[in-house]
Amino acid sequence: MSALFQPYSLREVTIPNRVWMPPMCQYSAAPEGPLTGAPTDWHFAHYAARATGGTGLIIVEATAVSPEGRISPYDLGIWNDTQVEAFRRITRFLVEQGTVPAVQLAHAGRKASTDRPWKGGAPVGPQAHGWQPVGPSAVPFAEDHPVPTELTTTRIGEIVGEFADAARRALAAGFEIAEIHGAHGYLIGNFLSPHSNHRTDEYGGSYENRTRFALEVVDAVRAVWPDDKPLFFRISATDWLEKDGWTSDETVRLARELHAHGVDLLDVSTGGNASGVRIPVGPGYQVPFAARVKAETPMPVAAVGLITDAEQAGKILANGEADAVLLGRELLRNPSWARQAAREAGAEVRVPDQYHRSV
Repeated sequence: MSALFQPYSLREVTIPNRVWMPPMCQYSAAPEGPLTGAPTDWHFAHYAARATGGTGLIIVEATAVSPEGRISPYDLGIWNDTQVEAFRRITRFLVEQGTVPAVQLAHAGRKASTDRPWKGGAPVGPQAHGWQPVGPSAVPFAEDHPVPTELTTTRIGEIVGEFADAARRALAAGFEIAEIHGAHGYLIGNFLSPHSNHRTDEYGGSYENRTRFALEVVDAVRAVWPDDKPLFFRISATDWLEKDGWTSDETVRLARELHAHGVDLLDVSTGGNASGVRIPVGPGYQVPFAARVKAETPMPVAAVGLITDAEQAGKILANGEADAVLLGRELLRNPSWARQAAREAGAEVRVPDQYHRSV
């Protein structure tokens, strides 16, 4: 049987297969009012379709730990109890389908307050529900982005607490796994990289200082996240810069430390912290970064990045390059990818009773 359809256990949670859905923002939440940041009917239908399609683990899109932590005014959040109650409808249904529900806890940092991608994705101001972004340093993401407000050490500590509060709410909302978003040029990634972190205090300069915020967030979340439930961390393994950027060597080093701090799996992506860089995109282009972490550290890894067909995905697992694969665009195109791949491989995957004619 293909390794894709073997179960995978972390702590006391068993995921029925290795076909996982990564976080992909839908930009479909209300930007204002009592339901700001709460999942809608669109989110329910979106995630429910992938669950009925046999996906083993679904990581709900970047979910902000505070209003200012959203990428756009239309992003999900988990900073209040109204949002928690709205999420319960989704997590209940995913569990009923045999899918493990996970959530990515996020703060967008200096890339916050932008419009929806199909509207151009440019920064927006108060007249369009926007706000002033923040970051480790007063360094904008790009020329057309505002200069972020440099965070004080007091505010850094408050944001660490907001991650912990969000984790508590995620547990109340029914999520089995929490993932901390440290990738793609958002706040934690801003601190990690010397490209965006120009601080001269205990949060900037040396590797130890630049990783301090990430480890503080991990420790705060792990302290409130139950011992029997896994904690993931998503990282950009490289900024794709020739100098003065976050590197794959640093990713390997941090992976060891994250594992020692209670992280159970590294979700390995790349890029997003520097504008205008050229990324050599192609099938499985990010897999080597996951494979290196797996080979050189005790940290389990998931690979992502233009993984599109079952043979390709199965080989990644069979070759020991990753413990699971995350299919993004392919699951957007085909919510039943896992069921179809299982049928072609002669493997078993749960089929809803209502779909028994498809077996």
